[in-house]
Parts: sequence; C-alpha cells; structure tokens
Amino acid sequence: MKVLVINGSPKGDYSVTLQTVKYIEHFYPQCEFEVLNVGKRIKAIEKDFSSAEESLKNADIILFSYPVYTFIAPYQLHRFIEIIKEKNVSLKGKFATQISTSKHFYDVTAHRYIQDNCCDLGLKYIKGLSADMDDLTTEKGQKQAVDFFKYVLWCVENDKYEKPSVTVTPKKAVKVTVPENNNGEKQGDIVILTNCEKEDAQLQSMIDRFSAVSKRKTRIINIGEYAFSGGCLGCFHCSSTGKCIYKDGFDEFLRNEIQKTQAIVYAFSIKDHSMGASFKLYDDRQFCNGHRTVTMGMPVGYLISGNYTEEFNLQMIVEGRAQVGTNFLAGVATDEVNPDSEIDALAETLEFALENAYVPPQNFYGIGGMKIFRDLIWLMQGMMRADHKFFKAHGQYDFPQKKRGTMLAMYAIGSLMSSPKLMKKAGNMVNEGMLMPYKKVLDNLEKDKK
Repeated sequence: MKVLVINGSPKGDYSVTLQTVKYIEHFYPQCEFEVLNVGKRIKAIEKDFSSAEESLKNADIILFSYPVYTFIAPYQLHRFIEIIKEKNVSLKGKFATQISTSKHFYDVTAHRYIQDNCCDLGLKYIKGLSADMDDLTTEKGQKQAVDFFKYVLWCVENDKYEKPSVTVTPKKAVKVTVPENNNGEKQGDIVILTNCEKEDAQLQSMIDRFSAVSKRKTRIINIGEYAFSGGCLGCFHCSSTGKCIYKDGFDEFLRNEIQKTQAIVYAFSIKDHSMGASFKLYDDRQFCNGHRTVTMGMPVGYLISGNYTEEFNLQMIVEGRAQVGTNFLAGVATDEVNPDSEIDALAETLEFALENAYVPPQNFYGIGGMKIFRDLIWLMQGMMRADHKFFKAHGQYDFPQKKRGTMLAMYAIGSLMSSPKLMKKAGNMVNEGMLMPYKKVLDNLEKDKK
C-alpha cells in the first residue's frame, strides 16, 4: 500500500505534524510512505509539477499533513490543491485522509476545507485526525495516532468513505449595475481589500458599486499584486519581537496602509471552497501580529462572487474571523440573487456601525476561540512576549480562577441546594438572589429618571 504524504508545513522535515506521520509509519511496515514537502517546495513545484504528479498517480492513499493556519490549511497547501485542479490530474477513486496539528483553534474548518476539495477531486475521503501539538508526547496521543491509521486501512480494505459533504451547483452570477459615483465630499476611509484578477469583471463591478454608494472614501488594495517574499514560515519570530522575519516590508504595509483604516471590506471570488491561495497568503502573513487582535472594534464587510449560500464552511470562517477579532460583521454581499441591494445594504450598515461605534458582544465563535489563545499565550508567555504584552494590556487574561468571590458564593449556593430541608425553607430565595444584581441595574435606571 503506497501512502503519499502531502506535507503542507513550510517547515518541511521540521514539521510537528510530520512527526505524527513518522510515528504511524513505524507501526505499519506493510505500507510504503513517501513524503512530498509541498509546503517548503511550493515555488519549485509551481515551476515543475511532473514529479509531484507522478507521485500522486502512483499513490493508493493520499495523506494531507499540515498545521492549521488562520482557520484553514496553510497558503502553500492551498496553492498545491489549486495546481492539482489546474493540471486536471485524475485522482478519482483513490483514498484520501488528513492529519493536522493545532491547539484546536478552528481545526473543524481546516478539515472541512480539505474534505470538500478531496470530494471535488473524486477522492474517497476518510475522516482525519485532528491532534493537539503536544499529543504525540503522551501515551494517549500515541495510541490515538496508531488507532487512527488502523481505521484508515480498514476503510480502504472495506471501501468505506465519507459521502461528499458539499455539492455546489454552478449558477450564473447576477449582473451588478454601477451607479454614477457621488462626487460630493466624502469623509473617512474604508479599505477594500481584494485579490481581484483583471479578467474577473463581475467582482470588479461589485467593488465599483460599493465604492459608488459608500458615503465614505474607499481605497482599493489588491493584495494579489503585492510582492510577497513567500508564505508564513510558522517561525513564531513575530510572537516574540512583533516583527516578521521576511524583509519584504509587508508587516509595515499591513499596519500602516490597511489596519489604520476605519473599516475593511474583503472582496474575492470563491475558489476551491475558499477565498483562493493568494488571499490565504495574505491571511497567513497577517500573523506578523502574532495572536494580537489589533483591529478589534473595527467593522468589516465582504463582497463575495460565487455560490456563498452553499459554502457552509466558508460561512463559518467569515463569521469566525470577525468574532475572534472582535469586529462587527456588517454584512456579506453576494452576486447570487440581488447584488445591487445587498451591496447597498452593506454600505449602509457599515456607515451605521462607524457613526455609532457599534461593537456587539462576541458569540461562541469568538469567546471559544480567544480562550484557546488566552491559555496558549499564558503558558508560552516567555517566548510569545509581544502576544503576552498585548493580552495583558487588553485584559484578556480573564481566568475564572481569579473570581474567588463568585466561586465561594457558588459553594454556599451548592450547599443550600443539596439540602431539601433548607431549600424548602428558602422558598424562592435562590431565584431572587440570582436576580439581585440585575434588579440593582434596573433600579438605578429608575433613580436616574428621577
């Protein structure tokens, strides 16, 4: 059984995820493992795909191995999948699975991205392994890795695999009309961040309409034209120093030209169930901020060309990005049904958010995601110095262990509730006690009226 490991980590042989693959290999000598370091060699593979294509065609099982970067797989793996599709490589009927390592921050969206693309390619997809970065150092993690691959081989032998999780029906985009631009004086500044290609007239017309109807000035920044030296290396240099190890100036460009605006509107056409490799390159390189949500409070919006309503995973990524960053998601305008009204509504909602400094509370996507980062950075503060300084300054170390008063009160309530006699005597006192802080807020309102 030939297993081709598509190593999407830019660290190549130094990949943490790859160590799990090596561990598995030791227990299954009947399988022949080949590692293709696409993360480290993506530029060379772009120039000459022949060797990679031959390896793909010879494989029985394709195993995607990668760290999770900003909600999905790294840019380099995005680009490799794009090339497979561009070259029309036939992989139909082969089996595929994946292993990722992370701190479980949006590993679900990363796995779904790989799964959806495997289904596009006609691969028989087997559910993958999402491991914590430290799992392989524990007996439990080691057993999980070995058991996972045992399951993979069982699936191959018995022809068991997941049914396609998404079927996107091609639709004709609705034409966007661009009104005359309001030549009146426009205040403020909104950046439209895009990877729009010259031939993508539909996306360009969406951008043009938003610029025309917006009450504020808009600046278009095409990140597809930026001279990036390469994708994020996952070196964590920025987490310590706050500076990117690359010398292409992107970290300063990001901070001065993009993040100092009043609002950001992201504009892209859906490609491979995502925003495309060039946009993912930008997203990954934003890690020059480390885990610091430096644009918190800034409203954001999206102009998306394509079948967005059928891309459930992409919808989770869009909402999750806004939630984690503490950004109000003003809307997602698509070209599926009535793009003109959706674009106009996005511009109006963004204007309301800016005028009123509207920042709603975070939901599970944001709270859960930030708690993962909070615990990680607290533990690794000695290395992630810039991140630690930011989290400390913004009060993000909100550990429940600090709330000793609340904990003691819960012990008292717990003791009361464990005694049927006391509960009977208390009557409705517990419920009334719970409402006391809220009653105080409402009473204060009444006092203010007087």
